[in-house]
Amino acid sequence: MMLGPRSHGLPCTLFHEAMPIANATSRTGVPRADSPRRAIVCMLVAALVLTLSDTLTKVVREGLPAGEVLFLRSLVIYPLIALIAARGRASYGIRVYDLRSQLIGGLCMAGSTFAFVTGLGLLPLATCVSVGFAGPLFVTALAPYLLGEAVGWRRFTAVVAGFLGVLVITRPTGAGLNWAVMLPLVAALFSGLRDIMTRRMSVTESSLSILFVSTVALTLGGLVTVPFGWRMPTTSELANLAVAGLVQAFGHFLAIEALRWGQAALVIPFKYTSLVWATAYGYLIWRDVPSANVVIGALIILLSSLYIFRREIVLGRQRREKDELGPTR
Repeated sequence: MMLGPRSHGLPCTLFHEAMPIANATSRTGVPRADSPRRAIVCMLVAALVLTLSDTLTKVVREGLPAGEVLFLRSLVIYPLIALIAARGRASYGIRVYDLRSQLIGGLCMAGSTFAFVTGLGLLPLATCVSVGFAGPLFVTALAPYLLGEAVGWRRFTAVVAGFLGVLVITRPTGAGLNWAVMLPLVAALFSGLRDIMTRRMSVTESSLSILFVSTVALTLGGLVTVPFGWRMPTTSELANLAVAGLVQAFGHFLAIEALRWGQAALVIPFKYTSLVWATAYGYLIWRDVPSANVVIGALIILLSSLYIFRREIVLGRQRREKDELGPTR
């Protein structure tokens, strides 16, 4: 999964008017001044390790139910959180200031991860990641209804093109649409909402507290699936889940830090490097080679999403220039 599980982005400049941005000092004592290079490196490494976590999870998911995988993988994150918190710095504390936003973010995290992990058991890794790139398309399409944000014809066209890319990947035939692809789509939507909450919460909440609450949500979310059937995992499955959980925690921490140190419009496009790693891992482990329709569809979604980001940057700059000029007389 997955700040991406997961690795899904959103046009966060849509929400700049609704949330505090950089150059402020948080209640955790961490300055919000932008550091683009640091933010980009954090997101690049996050994409690499989160995709590795997805790969290990897919290996285990072939024999264990999704809820059990979520529960067991989340358990290994708590010792890492305790180790970081023990450093004693305020910026690494787990105190929660904005409980409502933390709970919403945790629920989004649980929903995103559960949908994505379930999809991993049904689809190739590269397909899951490619379809998950539709996250920004969902957020842009819903912006007029959720935020009262006007979406111009350029962004609307990019959204339509992006969803056509999803259709290219799914390649519906006379037998009907493969409904398994809806799982990474749902994951992308929840991941985008989680990123929105992360950017908002980073003013008052430490990265570690966000990770802690999200992990608790994953643990409880997995635990409620016990009645649907669990089985005793093997030693190798437990080992894979332990490593997956640790690198997942590290990846999410880096993704949260990236959103703290850089504007989302700059940072989140680098999440898309996860497709490169998903393709490489898929080939090395399962000898999966993405078909032409997956490659073409992924490129369409990628270009559509990047255009949306670029358009949001332009619009944001125009709004700032208008505000600086002030009302005309």
